[in-house]
Amino acid sequence: MYDDRAQAGRELVRSLAGYAHRADVMVLGLPRGGVPVAAEVARVLVAPLDVFVVRKLGVPGHRELAMGAIASGGIRVMNDPVLRAAGISEEAVERVAAEEGAELRRREEIYRGERPPLSLTGRVVILVDDGLATGASMRAAVEAARRYEPARVVVAVPVAPAQSVRELGTIADEVVCCSTPADFTAVGSHYRDFRETTDDEVRALLHGDGGSPG
Repeated sequence: MYDDRAQAGRELVRSLAGYAHRADVMVLGLPRGGVPVAAEVARVLVAPLDVFVVRKLGVPGHRELAMGAIASGGIRVMNDPVLRAAGISEEAVERVAAEEGAELRRREEIYRGERPPLSLTGRVVILVDDGLATGASMRAAVEAARRYEPARVVVAVPVAPAQSVRELGTIADEVVCCSTPADFTAVGSHYRDFRETTDDEVRALLHGDGGSPG
């Protein structure tokens, strides 16, 4: 049980000590909740911090259930078993993807402003979130990051189901996860303070203004 996202980041970075003080390392937080975790990781590693926007594609009528995800760079990752089980049409998928694509672009603009994204080419990219459930969003992030030809892609999260960690291990170069509880139900159940991170807090953390400790 973590106190909040910042404390989870301080725990997580202990397993990433080998990446500290390296000029080729970059830390990317998945907004919004992954950014406070990533900010602590970047601070301790003394590495640049940026944001990597990913949006879950929720099943119509059951938006908490991920049928896929989209990420910066035009990447789309679909959860085929969910699509088949729910009988979701291509038209419905495209409608949800268009909605989430608009939100993805909005977030990129408000978080980054006029600042261009940092170059990932030849870098060690550490993708950080506050936890994983199905892992669909992180899979999209890994595949999108690969397009920029990094030297290595590392996934780092405080908590996740063991199955999600194993699946990500097949596409990431390394997966670091502090806890894989057998009774995993939801990411938020492993935090005492899991209040929603705001856009303002994300911007503050990315611009080095501190932000919220949560």
